[in-house]
Parts: sequence; C-alpha cells; structure tokens
Amino acid sequence: MSRLVVIDSQEFGREEGSLQGEMPVATLTRLHDLLTDTGGSLVFHLDGRRAAGGRSQLLLAVDGVLSLLCQRCLEAYEYPLHLRSLLEFIGSDEDLTQEELEDDAKDFLPHQRNLDVGVLIEDEILLTLPTAPRHEECALPGSRAAPATVSPFAVLTGLQGKVD
Repeated sequence: MSRLVVIDSQEFGREEGSLQGEMPVATLTRLHDLLTDTGGSLVFHLDGRRAAGGRSQLLLAVDGVLSLLCQRCLEAYEYPLHLRSLLEFIGSDEDLTQEELEDDAKDFLPHQRNLDVGVLIEDEILLTLPTAPRHEECALPGSRAAPATVSPFAVLTGLQGKVD
C-alpha cells in the first residue's frame, strides 16, 4: 500500500466494507528508530461491521515480521507481528458507559470522515510493540568474546590455610 488510502469510518462500517493489501515496512516511518531493517512488508486486512448499538466497527488484522533491536544484546530481533484489533467509532458528543470503558476487547475512537488507513495501521503497530524487545535467550554485548569468568570467591580458597 504505497498510495494513500482514506475511508470514512462510519460509512465503511455501515456498508461492511473490506480492504486488504500489503504495506511496505519502509513506509512506516514512525517505526524506523525501532527497526534494524526496513525491508519487507506486512499484510493487512480491514473489515467494517456494525456493532449491536449501531456504531461502526473496524476489525484490523496485520501480520508479518519486524526486525527490532534486542535491548539486551543489541542484535537484530525478528519480531513476529500478529496484530488483531477491534475498533469502535463513537460520535464526538457521545459518552461511554463505565462498562464500555472497562471493556478491553475493543478500543474506542472518534468517528473520522477522512481516516488514513496507513496511519491507523502504524498507530496500532506502535501500541502493540514490546517496550523492551529482546530475544528469549541472548548474552550481553561483548560477553561472547570474553573469557570464562572466574568466581570472585576463588581467591578465598587459597587463603583457607593461611588464616590459622
């Protein structure tokens, strides 16, 4: 998706629209500082539907792999992205109930007549990324080349006979 795609969030949900495609990682400029490589692309699927209360909803799915920087070893970390978001649009004068505010299954956004799909996808990716990405197992930088560490208590074994 290298071209700008804009939808009306209310109409897209009302008409149960569907949009899918690929988005080059290089176009996600707000992610660049977090990435070690901007190559590749992500696959997205956006479906509109009507909620029980008549509000418009968008179901967003984004899949792919992002090359993040491991915060422990400072090497590239291939992060599998499997994003699923349910977004419900509300009017600017609409109030949410306490039950709706506590519902973690969906997020509420104000209705937008000119919703940039690329910006929406990038926003959702930024919200889902780990704050400190790291491999399951890795070493600190420089520790691979370091010799095997000697216990700081090894010196004490030589002192055992001298203390008497």
